[in-house]
Amino acid sequence: MNRWRRGGLAAALCAAALAVSGCMGDAAGLDGPPRKQAPEFAGIDAWVNSPPLTLAQLRGKVVLVEFWTWRCINCMRVLPHTVGWDRKYRDQGLVVIGVHTPETEEEHGNDGVQAAVRRFGIGFPVAQDNGYRTWDAYGNFAWPATYLLDRDGRIIRRHYGEGDYEGMEAAIRDALAERR
Repeated sequence: MNRWRRGGLAAALCAAALAVSGCMGDAAGLDGPPRKQAPEFAGIDAWVNSPPLTLAQLRGKVVLVEFWTWRCINCMRVLPHTVGWDRKYRDQGLVVIGVHTPETEEEHGNDGVQAAVRRFGIGFPVAQDNGYRTWDAYGNFAWPATYLLDRDGRIIRRHYGEGDYEGMEAAIRDALAERR
């Protein structure tokens, strides 16, 4: 299914902006105060590296949710940063969740997702979102897309595409330093 067609005009405009700029980012103040509560994982077909998780279970942790797909070159370029953040900040309270949402029919299979997890050295949980239910719940429109959630499960930063690695890492450190 073509995600741009499914999303209508707004998604097509976002796709055009991504094609021109290479990425789009958006920092704190996404939706103005108060911060927007992140939607729960929905319609997950399978989990890799973890039993099923919910955001409710992760309350009190800083969570990084990354939408990706294993054939996307931009995703392949972002994953080393995400894997690095997981390794660097896991013991400090960061939980990284990959949400694999396929772009092509070939990417729907669990075998391909598991092979990609091994190939890219992904040790964090990966939710397989073949039906786009979590993708749609987030209003997502691009691969890769990264959402940073505070300890209360609110989206405090998001970024679409490659880049802004220093900004995202600084936001991760700030969120980990915040106490409830």
